[in-house]
Amino acid sequence: MRVYEGYSGLADDARGAVIALGNFDGVHSGHRAVLDQARDLARDLGAPLGVALFQPHPRRFFAPDSAPFKLMSHGWRNEKLAAAGAAAVYALPFDAGMASMSPQAFVDTVLHAGLGIRGVVTGADFRFGKGRAGDADQLEALCAARGITARRAELFTDSEEKVSSSRIRQALAAGEVDQAALWLDGPWRVEGEVRHGDKRGRTIGFPTANVLLGEYTRPAKGVYAVRVALPGETIQRPGVANFGVRPTVDGSEERLEVHLFDFDGDIYGQTITIAFEAFLREERKFADFAALKLQIEADADAARQMLSATAGPA
Repeated sequence: MRVYEGYSGLADDARGAVIALGNFDGVHSGHRAVLDQARDLARDLGAPLGVALFQPHPRRFFAPDSAPFKLMSHGWRNEKLAAAGAAAVYALPFDAGMASMSPQAFVDTVLHAGLGIRGVVTGADFRFGKGRAGDADQLEALCAARGITARRAELFTDSEEKVSSSRIRQALAAGEVDQAALWLDGPWRVEGEVRHGDKRGRTIGFPTANVLLGEYTRPAKGVYAVRVALPGETIQRPGVANFGVRPTVDGSEERLEVHLFDFDGDIYGQTITIAFEAFLREERKFADFAALKLQIEADADAARQMLSATAGPA
């Protein structure tokens, strides 16, 4: 799969796709419904399947100081899009110029003249253009006038409620990582560089890899059973992680601390991937460090048991 930055100046072999158009943060069940229909349309038209998405996310452009909300890295997103059959991803720069485009200008400039698409599929609730003035009906009419086939995928629902990135963020904030995994078609995972911490865990036999979550959405504060991928390894190592501010030691900075079972390698400065398999308990303040140590031992035992009972390397 090829990744193109922007929509202008593309070579002929990069144009003429049928695209799924949206944000695709999470590539969840709802997104996959759009991708499935776009793949069918691409087959019908004899065209390659592409995905066009906005980068940065429009929400970050319009509210630069809003709380972190990202569900996935670009690498994981592209991996999932390729698995869905996409031959190309077009990262459309969402800047002041694009934000000010009318719906007609967006279709003319980006989709028609820029990408040269043959077809486009969006979710039924898709909005575009300045002030979100355009909807799926208008997109269909504008595209038809330019010889482009436009279709919409009906909203994918679960228990009569739309599956969306917002719902997944809410599930993660509630510690419902098992529910998020159902919508994401696999455990939620984050990537981050291992940083030096205060090394308290090492003094009690539980050294941790410390990772800042940056732009990722925040899960519930607490303890998780996790699997971790290290650079250059094909296995996922089991472990236990805590996300929070460490109230027992009067911490204030949010961080993710990961302890890998039966591992003593040096991974400082490396980027690791942490998959959240299960939520074990909420973060809480203990009377002293000794009580915290006992709880960490219990958490590690619980995580080992949970991970050994589920599929996957342990």
